[in-house]
Amino acid sequence: MTDTPIPVLALMLDMGRRARAAADALRATTPDARTDALIRLAQGLRAAEAEILAANARDIENARASGLSEALIDRLALTPARVEGMAVAVETIAAQPDPVGAEMARWTPANGLDIARVRTPIGVLGVIYESRPNVTADAAALCIRSGNAAILRCGSDCLESSRAIAAVVARAVAEAGLPADAVQLVPVPDREAVGAILSGLEGAIDLIIPRGGKSLVARVQAEAKAPVLGHLEGLCHTYLDAAADLDVARRVAVNAKMRRVSVCGATETLLVDRAAAERLLPAVAADLIKAGCELRGDAETCALVPEAAEAVEADWTTEYLAPVLAVRVVDGVQGAVDHIRTYGSGHTEAIITTDAGAAERFANGVDSAIVLINASTQFADGGEFGFGGEIGISTSKLHARGPVGAEQLTTYKYVVRGQGQTRP
Repeated sequence: MTDTPIPVLALMLDMGRRARAAADALRATTPDARTDALIRLAQGLRAAEAEILAANARDIENARASGLSEALIDRLALTPARVEGMAVAVETIAAQPDPVGAEMARWTPANGLDIARVRTPIGVLGVIYESRPNVTADAAALCIRSGNAAILRCGSDCLESSRAIAAVVARAVAEAGLPADAVQLVPVPDREAVGAILSGLEGAIDLIIPRGGKSLVARVQAEAKAPVLGHLEGLCHTYLDAAADLDVARRVAVNAKMRRVSVCGATETLLVDRAAAERLLPAVAADLIKAGCELRGDAETCALVPEAAEAVEADWTTEYLAPVLAVRVVDGVQGAVDHIRTYGSGHTEAIITTDAGAAERFANGVDSAIVLINASTQFADGGEFGFGGEIGISTSKLHARGPVGAEQLTTYKYVVRGQGQTRP
């Protein structure tokens, strides 16, 4: 008798049923047990470094053969340092206070009831992501910490790496005595699996979290039958104010764009106050060009920086994820805020200035998930916020906004204690 492959939809529905049962069981586990699983996961990642890197090498070989861009290969690639980074992130999550059951508020109104608002897991999370195998470890750790079951669907380009990491997760979960199906990785690359998750798996999935390119997130938001937490793109801006310190502006602008061009926190548009453009822009532009960045500017930028190409309207709305930067001269803080309001994606914006008043006007005027003052937009990262890791950056205005860590993966319920009260 030959083995017959299980149809993808049947496979996914079975994963959904098992995830739902695991979510119910996870609610009964203790914070210590969840912490134990995380510690074991961090140790396991270090112990399995060779296997993880070998699997990643296969992914990279396949990616290059299929013509994947170098920016996406950078997202895909793992190194010993990046594996260690995953382990450290898991340890940081393990050291955080367990959010499940934490009281957010407690009060007694005139009726004498003792009312508490208490954090509780969301339930089953469907996480869909591309090109980033580290998300497998981050998502698993954050879901364990927050008491959620997870179904992880990675991109086909990082499937080998993710399988190796998921095997470590499975061992850690089993050794800590948590439900075996607490974290499941979709084992097949079929696109049908994404559609199945978007269907909600017959009500098994409580929240879908996409982490990937604009087309993936747009599809998820358009087709999902369950709530979605995600962002379309990281169209981030850095604004150089008239009162910017030149040395700080040069250092931060280059880092914000060129540290890693493939991350969603990379600056894609540089805005410069007209009142200081002659003082700031030529030196900042020279540093960016020296670092290998192509500039596309408006007429005033091109006049000050002859090396810059003329920008077109599409440049203000493009997430390049490449060493390309749009540059525009604007009229002060309000001009920067107006540009960001017109073209931004609500992700991350930064101002460089020594004027505290200008900084506050910018912070209050920009309606984005993250606003930085005198710091690089590349700090838009859950690890840098002290969360250990993140499951993504949310540009939503409901539930969670900005880096989504363990606490943001909980909802709440009200626990009301009485002494026999009845309502008149």
